[in-house]
Amino acid sequence: MKELKIFGVILGVFFTFYFVPFSSPVVTGAVGESLLMTQDYARNHVILCLLPAFFIAGAISVFVRQQAVLKYLGSKANKVLSYGVASVSGTILAVCSCTVLPLFASIYKRGAGLGPATAFLYSGPAINVLAIILTARVLGMEMGIARTVGAVGFSVIIGILMHLIFKNSENNEALEPTPEVEENKISRPLWKDALFFGVMVAILVFMNWSRNGACLCGSVDNIPELVGWQGDGSFLEKAWQFIFIIKWYISAALFIALGIILFKWFNREELKDWMLATWGFAKQIFPLLIVGILSAGFLLGRPGHEGIIPSSWIASAVGGNSLFANFFASVVGAFMYIATLTEVPVLQGLIGSGMGKGPALALLLAGPALSLQSMLILNTIMGFKKTAVYVMLVVIMSTLTGFTYGLIF
Repeated sequence: MKELKIFGVILGVFFTFYFVPFSSPVVTGAVGESLLMTQDYARNHVILCLLPAFFIAGAISVFVRQQAVLKYLGSKANKVLSYGVASVSGTILAVCSCTVLPLFASIYKRGAGLGPATAFLYSGPAINVLAIILTARVLGMEMGIARTVGAVGFSVIIGILMHLIFKNSENNEALEPTPEVEENKISRPLWKDALFFGVMVAILVFMNWSRNGACLCGSVDNIPELVGWQGDGSFLEKAWQFIFIIKWYISAALFIALGIILFKWFNREELKDWMLATWGFAKQIFPLLIVGILSAGFLLGRPGHEGIIPSSWIASAVGGNSLFANFFASVVGAFMYIATLTEVPVLQGLIGSGMGKGPALALLLAGPALSLQSMLILNTIMGFKKTAVYVMLVVIMSTLTGFTYGLIF
């Protein structure tokens, strides 16, 4: 079987180079888009967003007590508490669908139940306070409210459905805390570990603080200007902009604090384990991430640019409010790579080209939480079957929600 897979890969590569008309302007443009999208991701996401997420994920897998994960997020934990925490995590992290993956992998491998873990997986990129505010300002208050209710509700419903669908296998795979390992971690007070993680999360937030006031995970700073929102000059907006001006000073102070914490409270063996765990997540996730971004860029291009699939085809398929239009919008959103906030100008352009309000909401609910590269990585973390069900749940629920919204508005 292994040899057949290798032969299949070799054959696929051969036929690609034999048949694909690389001299065609359409293909050349799509190849350029795939490279430019990957370059954009490397410049705007890897160092400031993905790298800190890898370190946080590694720290969770090494320093977070398994008993705590099982108590608050395990399959037998209090459901109200576990789903409540997971469903609002996006308001704190505001990360994209790729950056949330190492964090999801770390809590899942530490024993978090599949339900709370997938609720966290969806909510992380989907519930972004500034994105929701911008959606309401640009696309209408009802769209902003629908996105908020849909995103929070989706995270809980999808988590519960994943738990129910895979309940038997989850019970068989449920982890029990290992006392001999846990005892080694009780030597440091809990507040020290909490401060350590708090500083790392703060570094992630402030290094990605945008001019307009939130952690955007490498997004474009002038998104509001692109969509015509100039701000209202409020005290809150001015405070956000002031934080943007001094964000590197804040980040530098946080790095110094992190260095002191590591020097004072952690021994060499713990730091070595942390680095090895961080490298493990990077080695598992990053290669597939690049493959996924290259593929998504080739197929769909960057926002405002053409891939191999013309944007006019997409615009014509999402007009009106049919079930097909909503389903198509959900599928496109699921496979596209949409950086945080860029979904707003993308949708503004599509709506101007005739996209219906229902399909627009469907794309808003499916797009930020999924991408082709995130699917590839999730397959290595929780397996093909669970990944496929998770993707189908997101697409189906986005389709039905968008269709219902379109009927109402």
